[in-house]
Amino acid sequence: MFNAKGSGNAARGEGSALSRTNLSLFEGVALIVGANIGAGILSLAFGAKNAGWPVLVFWVIVAGVLTTISMLYVAETTLRTKKNLQLSGLAEKYVGKLGSWLMFLSVVVNSLGALIAYTSGSGKIISEFLGVPPSIGSILFFIPAVVVIWFGLKATGVSEKIITFGMGILVLILIIASIIGPGLEKEFLLYSDIKFAIPVFSLTIFAFLAQYTVPELARGYSKEKIRNLPKAIIIGMLFTAILLILVPMAALGLTGPEDVTEVVTIAWADALGSWAFFTANGFALLAMLTSFWAIGQSYLTNIVDKFKFPSEWNIKYRLISLAFVAIPPFILAYSGLVGFVDALSIAGAFAGVIMAVLPVLMINKARKVNEKEPEWNCGRLAHPAIQTLLIVLFTGAAIYTFLGLFDVLPKGW
Repeated sequence: MFNAKGSGNAARGEGSALSRTNLSLFEGVALIVGANIGAGILSLAFGAKNAGWPVLVFWVIVAGVLTTISMLYVAETTLRTKKNLQLSGLAEKYVGKLGSWLMFLSVVVNSLGALIAYTSGSGKIISEFLGVPPSIGSILFFIPAVVVIWFGLKATGVSEKIITFGMGILVLILIIASIIGPGLEKEFLLYSDIKFAIPVFSLTIFAFLAQYTVPELARGYSKEKIRNLPKAIIIGMLFTAILLILVPMAALGLTGPEDVTEVVTIAWADALGSWAFFTANGFALLAMLTSFWAIGQSYLTNIVDKFKFPSEWNIKYRLISLAFVAIPPFILAYSGLVGFVDALSIAGAFAGVIMAVLPVLMINKARKVNEKEPEWNCGRLAHPAIQTLLIVLFTGAAIYTFLGLFDVLPKGW
């Protein structure tokens, strides 16, 4: 049985409600990959169908590099801070009350966007598997999803490690089967139209959801192992980028842009044959589950931190926090108000701006305050030119996405 507090000797930062635990490097990498490989990877092929796969590859690389840099800014900020804080707490400390609320709103919007998608998507898949109503399917999905989050960061890390390995095997089978089976059509993969390029950037930003898990990772490593933090971020983001390129490649190359579906595994399984139904949708379910764990865990501790609950392990406050994580996504998923890909793009655009601007302000202020000497720092990655590029690109993508909502500019799918 998992220890609810991760480690019996888990230490808190000075006056913090959040406890420390002990993660291995692989568990940290699994948290990053598990958080990222969820709604984003399932929607990228559909989101890029008009722009084309080459445009998607370009944006995955750009968004991946910039998001990784943003995550490393948060990592250094965390390491310069004595107290264990989540993103909203770090923003309040270094940017002020407004920054804190903007960061918390960003966490809420992005977390809700993802959790709504997982609630809806899991319900449909389990409905197909078991012949039950989608709402019952979602409830069945929620049982392992919520139980692991309840047991905390260590339980999440261990579960991510196990399930991410299984997920990797399934997706490898699907990609290899697509290439050596029916084969990929060259014209499907070489087509591109840059007119639809910018909306794809917003979607790829959302696909790199793990930026919200950095403070979680930071409190998962002891002082002696803290250099595993940047390693876990970089390795996890690299694996994510490879998967975000290969899965849409296999799906678009096999089905073509006209037949690709909003949730990629549906058309992918149809194109490969009946054997792939359980494999493809099993991968989708595992992808949703691992991402739900990582995002839900981060969302829960952000709530604890933002509302200054006395401890993340106080039963009453943990139940309240978990209710906020689980209940609203379920209600919204079955309200009929939220479109899958549109919701992801809007969430990615809004949160992308916040996660571009605030980490820059946070690291610059943290370096001035220098509350404690960090065990690791970003070095030249924090150069003003890189910080400016980060802000300009992410803000531009957000503006484009919101204009697309009002049909001023093409949406991209």
